[in-house]
Amino acid sequence: MAHAPITLGISFKMYFGYAQTLDWCRQIANRLAHHPAVIDGRVSLFVLPSFPALAPVLDCFANTPVGVGGQNLYQAPPGAYTGEVSGAMLAEMGCRYVEIGHAERRRLFAEDDGIVATKTRIALAQGLIPVLCIGESDRGEPRDAIADCRHQIDSALALATPEQRSQPLVIAYEPHWAIGASEPASLAHIAAVCQGLRDHLSTHPSASVIYGGSAGPDLLTRLAGKVDGLFLGRFAHDPAAFEAIVNEASLLASNGSAARNESSASD
Repeated sequence: MAHAPITLGISFKMYFGYAQTLDWCRQIANRLAHHPAVIDGRVSLFVLPSFPALAPVLDCFANTPVGVGGQNLYQAPPGAYTGEVSGAMLAEMGCRYVEIGHAERRRLFAEDDGIVATKTRIALAQGLIPVLCIGESDRGEPRDAIADCRHQIDSALALATPEQRSQPLVIAYEPHWAIGASEPASLAHIAAVCQGLRDHLSTHPSASVIYGGSAGPDLLTRLAGKVDGLFLGRFAHDPAAFEAIVNEASLLASNGSAARNESSASD
């Protein structure tokens, strides 16, 4: 059986301008489009730019394995919703991913569990992979965070059909208190919560659990085997830094493959 890839994603939020977005994406396409671990699927990459840059970013990554997606979608089919973007349009353009439920959307735009559930259903109906952002508001014990985040996952999938629940899904675990902080949550906390979420998603074989919230270099190595990847932010605004994390993921994936091959040979 093929092993799940290490997933690395980045959302630019509203940090980048138009030219900066395209410069970053062209550099990454040139550096990583032919990276062996990206080509053979051991490392899966996705990029979420601002809406005005989606079309040229899709062109940048055309004919590469790098996925592109939107940072948001509206919670209704196409219609009279001035200034909004539909899931149907994202899918038509060629997007593969869409971010849903980020803490900033909840805090600044009053998005609640009902809106998140509707957006998740629409994304799945359009064949988009939801990057479902979940996380507890306050620092506390892992068991409390697990319970909170499991509820958020169940709530987000409440409107999905059984068929839609079998579609790919990326869970981005981002403790709200760690977003934008100088350091991520502790390794023990991240590992415990992500394992608890993996156990909860055992009936969703196409789901992966990645960590965000001040994620940076060496975190993936220190969490080796405890998470399925990282959702990167400001650290990866430097294309060289993003490439370094891809190389780190490639090494971990290669070591993991070698270990599994040795285990199979000894059976």
